[in-house]
Amino acid sequence: MQATVRTFDQQTRSGTVFLDDGSVLTFGTRAFDAGPLRLLRSGQRVNIKVADGEIAVITLSTFPLPD
Repeated sequence: MQATVRTFDQQTRSGTVFLDDGSVLTFGTRAFDAGPLRLLRSGQRVNIKVADGEIAVITLSTFPLPD
């Protein structure tokens, strides 16, 4: 699923994204660390994997989601 970065806190490595329907989901350190990222910026397009109603993995839209 794709989304757009809304906020990102570099200290906690967590933030929020907008889904294409306008709803907002949060992601935590675990989801950020599951991908190969070092930084995100507001407005970036990302791929996310949602499990049990929360983001489990977040990565740039140009990177494949890990299994």
